[in-house]
Amino acid sequence: MDFLPVEDQLLHLKRGVEEIIPEEELRTKLLRAARTGKPLVVKLGCDPSRPDLHLGHSVVLRKLRQFQDLGHEVVLIVGDFTGMIGDASGRSKMRPALSLEETRRNGQTYFEQASRILDSERIRIVYNSEWLGKLSFGDVVRLAGKSTVARMLERDDFSGRYTKGDPIGIHEFLYPLAQAQDSVEIKADVELGGTDQKFNLLMGRTVQKSVGQEPQVCITLPILEGLDGAEKMSKSLDNYVGLAEPAETMYGKILSIPDTLIYRYFELASDEETEALPELHKLCVENPRDAKHRLALSITRFYHGIEAAEKAREHFERTVIRKEVPKEVASFKPEGDGQIGLLNLLTSSGLTPSNGAARRLVQQGAVSIDGQRVTDNRLVIDVTKRAPFLVKVGKRRFVRIVW
Repeated sequence: MDFLPVEDQLLHLKRGVEEIIPEEELRTKLLRAARTGKPLVVKLGCDPSRPDLHLGHSVVLRKLRQFQDLGHEVVLIVGDFTGMIGDASGRSKMRPALSLEETRRNGQTYFEQASRILDSERIRIVYNSEWLGKLSFGDVVRLAGKSTVARMLERDDFSGRYTKGDPIGIHEFLYPLAQAQDSVEIKADVELGGTDQKFNLLMGRTVQKSVGQEPQVCITLPILEGLDGAEKMSKSLDNYVGLAEPAETMYGKILSIPDTLIYRYFELASDEETEALPELHKLCVENPRDAKHRLALSITRFYHGIEAAEKAREHFERTVIRKEVPKEVASFKPEGDGQIGLLNLLTSSGLTPSNGAARRLVQQGAVSIDGQRVTDNRLVIDVTKRAPFLVKVGKRRFVRIVW
């Protein structure tokens, strides 16, 4: 197989990367692939505990897609077995374990959403229960012997919990070792992960060396900040852009990010050409408004197509800039006898993801009924007497309540 020149590959692969450990080994592997025509095996483990993907997850998935486009073999490992242990990375307390059935089901949902970014025809999907589920107790003991308690306590999440006296399950120490065994099984040349996965990725190098394999190169990607510009993107914090969200919602949410994040989103979450980034950086500094609209159009186009992205832009201009009600507004009829609390109405109609998020939006003055701002989050509405009425959340979310 013919590959791009190594330096050209590195130009793309280094885009938005936090660390390549070690970079010289990646160059060596790429040179060997070019010489032999044999692609690198590039690994990404997916966490099946959270199947709903957002732009934060897209950062590492885009890097995986770059390896695909450069002609390398990508392997998506669904952690159905390790999901029953629970990854402690970034956790301040023990994580609840999932059943094998739950991890399999979530893994399928993960793949369906990841296929919005990856070429599903050029990816190998494996479940790590295929080999981890077959290990004997003796095999597990030998694997556990590849590391020490002192090494495990180097991790911030473990050391912090240990210092505070919070419980750490012995099984949690097995997670990075099991993830490392995944690398051994597929003979990974490269493994990708967020910066919070650095310890686990490096453990893969350790275990591969111990069995005589050439160690993998570890590539870590930044954790993308959410729409608030402060916390990492998270559905629980309601600062996320879901990969499966409607085009109008996606476009509007992206326009709400702080100006300081526009270029970061271009670099990490868009499909703009790498060569165009310097010019985009200049645009972000000189004209953040236009840069933000280009970003919103670029990302929305990638997930929904150009026609839907253009319609989303028109919808934003009509509803936010000109403050018009959309031509088409979804209708919602509450269940029950017609008596419903405002928070429940917002959540059940799909305007907010949870009652907690609804409460925050009401307190922020972001909710209105028929154009009148509502500030009482304990309000109970008699839909039988008031319907139909229009509920608006923020600048762009509408629903018509009917009975």
